[in-house]
Amino acid sequence: MPVLAINGGEKTRAEGWPVWPPDDPGFLENLAKVIDSKVWGVGGEWTRKAEEMMAEYHDAKFAAACTSGTSALELALRACGVGPGSEVIVPPYTFIATASSVVAAGAVPVFADIDEDTFNIDPAKIEEAVTDRTSAIIAVHLGGSPADMDPIMAIARPRGVKVIEDCAQAHGAIYKGRKVGTIGDAGAFSFQSSKNVTAGEGGMVLTNDADIYSRAWSIINVGRVPQGEWYDHRVMGWNLRMTQFQGALICRGMELLPDHFDLRAKSGDYLRQRLEDVEGVCMQKLTHPDNVSAFHLYVFHYEPEAFGGLSRDRFIQALGAEGIPCAKGYNPLYREGLFADRVHTDEFPFSKPYYEGECDYTAVSCPACERICDERGFWMGQRTGLAGEQAMDDIVDAMLKIRDNLGELAEA
Repeated sequence: MPVLAINGGEKTRAEGWPVWPPDDPGFLENLAKVIDSKVWGVGGEWTRKAEEMMAEYHDAKFAAACTSGTSALELALRACGVGPGSEVIVPPYTFIATASSVVAAGAVPVFADIDEDTFNIDPAKIEEAVTDRTSAIIAVHLGGSPADMDPIMAIARPRGVKVIEDCAQAHGAIYKGRKVGTIGDAGAFSFQSSKNVTAGEGGMVLTNDADIYSRAWSIINVGRVPQGEWYDHRVMGWNLRMTQFQGALICRGMELLPDHFDLRAKSGDYLRQRLEDVEGVCMQKLTHPDNVSAFHLYVFHYEPEAFGGLSRDRFIQALGAEGIPCAKGYNPLYREGLFADRVHTDEFPFSKPYYEGECDYTAVSCPACERICDERGFWMGQRTGLAGEQAMDDIVDAMLKIRDNLGELAEA
């Protein structure tokens, strides 16, 4: 009789996982208030309240709400003065928006490899990638675990290079005692459906710089200026405003965040401890021992050698059958057609007269990223941690079950 669920055996975990977004009556209550107010767009209180709550929670002076995390990244770049002819250093292991927002702002992404243990951009590789065309660095807090901001800032500040934090997965994450989002010049947050605070879609830029805030606000509001006339448009902008419905959902999500944050962190700490029993699987390492991850993702490093050469893909397939949903994660961004198909192109912004550098992403190699993408990385979503310690035990038990029954998983 087979033991592993993938072959017809009994699942390690038959119980389901917490739903997301959570079933909470506060969401409906807030939405009903928006409907009753008859102010669903400009002039409503809920978007402003959401900005205030996000700013206060992250110790930021200014917050500008917008339509998505993707638009928040482009807004942050443009508000920091990034534009044609310049380069922005980004990690290759992240969602496409980290790099596509650079292109949207008229600049050229330059990929700097990650640290294989932390999954975050490697400051030493940033140092190697800096040129006199570098205008900004995007530091992604991958999975909610903060990038190593101190050495990144030490590289950027003397050169006048701006630092944008991609906080799409990092609501409330802590780096050496500081909330992420204002360690750099600006932080870009997302409220997309899977995020730890969600409104279905939505984004926000946080900053402590009044000029960056003012420029971001203007771009969001079709070029108007704060406290200016309604039909006075000073800069190129778009209508990127968040609706009051989204603001109302975010307000309730922010009220729930502290408890959810603590539960995810508690589960993450417990799982990290339990994985000491599983040779060949460990969690994403922190860039500093005092950091606290937001655990939007529970990110793992897998060593096939410890599982008799079993491939990562076959391992996570077997885990899924045991009732433990997981995914292999991203591909290296420079392999995406947006970049790989642009070899010696004459398209803006990759070519002269806009850009004086050479652009051939097929020549890019980031070995650590490629090992993670192709062989060694996988993750589980944030709602995993909301299931508590018993669920973490189930995850470890499933891994041990697979290890103890490798003979059932012979690969053709």
